[in-house]
Amino acid sequence: MKKYSVFCFLAVFAALCLSPLYAGGGGDKGSSANVLVVGATPVPHAELLNLVKADLAAQGIELRVVEFTDYVTPNMALDAGDLDANFFQHSPYLESFSAERNLPLVTAFAVHVEPLGFYSASLKNISDLKDGAVIAIPNDPTNEGRALLLLQARGLIKLSPQAGLQGTPMDITDNPKKLRFRELEAAQLPRSLGDVDGAIINGNYAMEAGLNPVQDALLIEGAESPYVNVVAVKKGNENDPRIKALESALRSQKIKEYILANYNGGVVAVF
Repeated sequence: MKKYSVFCFLAVFAALCLSPLYAGGGGDKGSSANVLVVGATPVPHAELLNLVKADLAAQGIELRVVEFTDYVTPNMALDAGDLDANFFQHSPYLESFSAERNLPLVTAFAVHVEPLGFYSASLKNISDLKDGAVIAIPNDPTNEGRALLLLQARGLIKLSPQAGLQGTPMDITDNPKKLRFRELEAAQLPRSLGDVDGAIINGNYAMEAGLNPVQDALLIEGAESPYVNVVAVKKGNENDPRIKALESALRSQKIKEYILANYNGGVVAVF
C-alpha cells in the first residue's frame, strides 16, 4: 500500500473540521443519534447516497455525505471517528487495508460491483496492442492484482499461481508481448491515457472521467467479479439502527432501478 501524503490528510481533516457536518460529529465523537455521516467517492457512491437522503429523513435520520477523491483518507477518517461509515471500496481492498494498518474496519453490507476496464486513447481494439506497450495500472495491492488478473483472463500475461488476488508485475511468469507497466494512484489513471498505450481503470474513476465502461472499455470484467463495493463501519457498529436503515435504503428497488437506468452496465447491483 502506498503512503498518502500528510498534506492530503491534513487538508481533508481541515475540510471536515470546517464543514457543517462536523458540528454533528462522527461515529466516535458523540454524533447525534439521528445524524449519519458517510464518506464516499463521488461516482457512483455519493450519487447513490444522495438519492436516499429523503428516505432516511422520513425515518428521522439526517444523512450527511462527505466526498473524498482518494482511497486512503475515507478509511482513516472512519477509524478516527470522523465518519460513521464509508462507501467507496470493494471488500478485498477493505480487508487488505484493515489488516495492513491493524484497523477495526469491517463490511456492514454489499451494494454493487463496478467492473474494472482497460481503456485506451489510441487503440480501437485490444488486438492492436503492440509489443512493448506501456499499460498504466492501479498501485494499491488489491486493485493492482485485479488489473493483472484481467489481463491474464484475456491471455495477455500469466501470473504465478502463488500471486493470488494481490499479484504485482514481479509475479508475471509469461509476458509474450513484453508489456511494460506504470503503477499510478487509481484516481490518476484517467489522466494518464494520453501518455500510455492503455490504462486499467476502476469503474468509478472511469465514469467520473466521462468514460462509458460498456462502450469505451476494450476489456471489462464480468458481473461475476468478486470485487463487490461495500459500506464499511468500525467493528461493533454493524447493527447500529442508522446503518440498518441505510442498508434498507441502498439495497432497495429504487436504487436497483436507478443503477440500471443511469450507469450503462458500469455499475451492477448485487441485490
